[in-house]
Amino acid sequence: MPIFAQKAKQMEKRIINPWEWQNERSYNQAVEVKNPEGTLYVSGQAAVNADGTSSNENMESQIKLALNNLETVIAKAGYEPKGIVRLTIYTTATNELWPHFNIIQDWIAKHGVQQATSLMEVKSLFETLKVEFEATVVK
Repeated sequence: MPIFAQKAKQMEKRIINPWEWQNERSYNQAVEVKNPEGTLYVSGQAAVNADGTSSNENMESQIKLALNNLETVIAKAGYEPKGIVRLTIYTTATNELWPHFNIIQDWIAKHGVQQATSLMEVKSLFETLKVEFEATVVK
């Protein structure tokens, strides 16, 4: 059989969770991906408006806009949010983020995302930004 006629292997994703407590926090300890068709590395997406201006709104508004921007970039590349396997969250104020963490969890649930996650508080982000999402997406 010629090489080009062979059936392509399908992507497999395996979730590794030695414990159960992370399930309430909407992430996994590790995600293994075998045979991906493609991998997309998304730069940090923050609350930047379509005209390039940084939002000076509150944390809740910035989370919503940043997630919308993340979804837009992923879709423009021909991927889907459910393919996110790694999500890094940067924030300038964890204490401001926590009351709105359900927005992130709802977005993850809505898209069926099963990802490994890291959350880091940083001294600052660009201009007036309070939160930024960086992702690795597979298909």
